[in-house]
Amino acid sequence: MELQLKRPLAFFDLETTGVNIAVDRIVELCILKVSPGGEEEVLTMRINPGMPIPAESSLFHGIYDEDVKDLPPFRQRAEEVRAFLGDADLAGYNSNKFDVPMLMEEFLRAGVDFSLQGRAFVDVQNIFHQMEQRTLKAAYKFYCDTNLDNAHTAEADVRATYEVLKAQLSRYEGATYEDKHGNLSRPVVNDVPALHKFTNLTNPVDFAGRLVYDEDGDPCINFGKHKGKKVTQVFESEPSYYAWMQNGDFPLYTKKVLEGLWNTFRNNRKEQRDAAATTTDRKKDTPKPQQAKPAQPAKPITSDMLKQLQGKFGK
Repeated sequence: MELQLKRPLAFFDLETTGVNIAVDRIVELCILKVSPGGEEEVLTMRINPGMPIPAESSLFHGIYDEDVKDLPPFRQRAEEVRAFLGDADLAGYNSNKFDVPMLMEEFLRAGVDFSLQGRAFVDVQNIFHQMEQRTLKAAYKFYCDTNLDNAHTAEADVRATYEVLKAQLSRYEGATYEDKHGNLSRPVVNDVPALHKFTNLTNPVDFAGRLVYDEDGDPCINFGKHKGKKVTQVFESEPSYYAWMQNGDFPLYTKKVLEGLWNTFRNNRKEQRDAAATTTDRKKDTPKPQQAKPAQPAKPITSDMLKQLQGKFGK
């Protein structure tokens, strides 16, 4: 089944020095961009991470320090990657939890403005885990009925992800899904916005999962002592928590999102204070009605008063 696209959909996969988004770096990147007409473009690059690649990571993806020591760092390729992605929606395997926040972290380090606003995000792993709960290699065997060669190389994985999604659309066309509340639906359809809704399980604000939307659509803290509380409630009760997160070991994109929420919170508070002050000033400026002074009883005219009047006005 071919994808029905209204704009490009970019499948991408990253091989990295590790899995800590705030610390680790990209060593290989591959993007397969599919256009609405079905045309495919591929961008593959290896990158010098600027740090040693741990042995366990090299054993996993087969990329060693020697392979990338003479290559440019991501900051020198960031504009090329941004331009290639353009306004495409993003898709991948476990991409919402790892690849998207890792890519955003690298863009921010490079000082390149890459916006996620208005994009759809299709995480093929989440379709798979909700429907079958297997690995990518098993998914490829299950859906495509063949073995995945060269697993854990970026291009092999990203092409496998693309083929798996097309096979999932064919297999689950019209299939019923029951969520944890017992609601029935047919969510696996050939429509990127619908797949975006189905595969974004935790509804994250920052993709790293430190901030998530609650059922009311409000950003909430998703870790630590304030887990489950609305961000605005935490800002209100403990404003120093914002400074603690900004200075802590959190991903840069998490900090960027948090800064936006903090600025919105402060602006709203300022508007509320200004409105209250305006109301108070209006009350102060409103003239009070003059109260008539109580009539004083007439004083008897004394001889001295009479002399003064005669001297002023004459007899």
